[in-house]
Order: sequence, then structure tokens, then C-alpha cells
Amino acid sequence: MARTWLLIEQPGPWGSKALTQSHFPSTLGRELEARAEGTGVRVALIRRPGPHADRRDPLPRRIFAAHTLPGRSWVRTAVITRASALAVLDLQRLGAGQHDGLGEPHEGDPLTLVCTNGKRDRCCAVEGRPLAAQLATAGSAEVWEVTHLGGHRFSPTLLILPHGYAYGRMTAPAATVAAGEIRQGLVETDGCRGRSCWDRPGQAAELALRRLTGETAADALHVTGTDPEGGATPGWRVTVAHRDGRRWQVRVGEGLTPEPLPASCGAPALPQSRMDAGSIIPLRPTASAGPRPREAVPAGSAGIG
Repeated sequence: MARTWLLIEQPGPWGSKALTQSHFPSTLGRELEARAEGTGVRVALIRRPGPHADRRDPLPRRIFAAHTLPGRSWVRTAVITRASALAVLDLQRLGAGQHDGLGEPHEGDPLTLVCTNGKRDRCCAVEGRPLAAQLATAGSAEVWEVTHLGGHRFSPTLLILPHGYAYGRMTAPAATVAAGEIRQGLVETDGCRGRSCWDRPGQAAELALRRLTGETAADALHVTGTDPEGGATPGWRVTVAHRDGRRWQVRVGEGLTPEPLPASCGAPALPQSRMDAGSIIPLRPTASAGPRPREAVPAGSAGIG
């Protein structure tokens, strides 16, 4: 879960824990990790696709900050000449969606981040790096390699900003379509694993609503509450609101994949956790909405790992 992404350019090799196991200053990396805890900010390293110079301290260094909440999404970018300039960033405010004039607005194509950190999972390098290179050559989006997105078993994975939708098992044509939709403020649900600003139950609930209603506008749906249910197996009641006033309650449970799968490249095949959306119950709409739908509709599995 990440409401805001802080992305820092660092070419060269990345270790499994890239902020502290790369040519990025490890002391600063540990400081940023500690300060980001509990703020809603995810800090990651990025680099351009393809061959790159193995420099310990790239000068200048590009950074991006991106906030992903619906209706409040933005991307800011700046060039810094010293990594120590990152130490003064207010991560609490960044996590709350306040950029305080950092750099300048990022204009143009959506940012497409492809996970390529082979030290964390070798499939991310084997499958992610060729995908990043293909997308960069096609020129349909601004493409960067990124250190970690999660969900290794879905490699190659990518994230598209500013809206923060993550995708898995992507091909270059599918990623081009997804980036093109985001450019128009729309969401391509094929291969989508959810919006990073929501927790896992919220991601599953939002995607289930999109598949049920056919809603594609990126900022049309907002997760307004996630309430845990008691019971032998984990479950949640997730409230999702539409900007037109409609609301739904989505029952989400945590289950296991029907077949054993490796959690990462080379790992043994085991049942893996996933979020499954069940019943979707229309709630009383707000005054601005139209007529209330009449019945609950079952939803299929969102399948988010």
C-alpha cells in the first residue's frame, strides 16, 4: 500500500534491499526508510532501461514524487545534485498529498515503472528488463526500471503513475494499452492488480466494482472504509463510493490459490494468499445519486496476491 511514491534515480547494481544495498548512500537510505514508516510514502530507486554507467554518485540525479489518491493525483519531478537534499523532504506531508512546491509538475506521458530487481527476484530481471527495454523503444510512455513493486509471482510487473495502478504478467502491447488508457484518465482492468493507495481488501473491492459496473474512469471510485469481520478466516466489509453518489459494500475474503504456485522465481510451489471479492451489496446513495439498485450481485475473484 502506498499513497505517495518517492522515486530516486540510482543507476548501477541493486541489492535485494536496494536503498541500503546499492551505490545509493546507505546511511541516507536507512534514514529514508525509517522516516517513511507510517506516512503512506513508498521510497524506491529507479534507473533508465538498458545499459547504464555503473556510477556511485550520478550527477545530476532525477527524482519523482507521485500522489495517487483519486481526484488528488499528481506527479512532481526535480533534478538534484546531491543525494543529501532528500534528507530535508517532509515525508509526512508528502504522504498526505502535500508536495509543497517540490520541483515542477511532470508533464507528458504517464510514468511506467517496471520492476527489474533481479537480486530480489531473478524473474523480475529476466522478464522485467526486456519488457522495460521494449516499452522504452516504443516511446509510448516514460519508462523507468524500479527496485520493487511486490507480487513477484506476477512478473513482469509494472506500476503506472499518477494514478498508481499496478499490473502483472504484462506484455509490451498490454502495457502500451494500459498506459494509453491512463493518459486519458481511464483504467484498463485486464492484468490490473489494484490501485496502490488502497490496502489489499480495498484493491480487490474496487476492481470487483469496475468489472461489475464497467466503470473505467480512474477517479470515479473511492474506497471509503475497510472493516474487518470476525470469523475463522480473514474477511472484510469494504465500502466503495462512486463520485455520482452511489455506494456499495463489498465482502472480501482472504483465501488461497486453487493450485500451488511459486511465490518468487525458483521458490517451491505452494498455495498462495489472495483476496477474493464475494457479494456486492448496493447501499443507500447520497442525495446527488440516481435511483438505488435493487439487489446484491455476486462478484468473481479479484485474485490479487
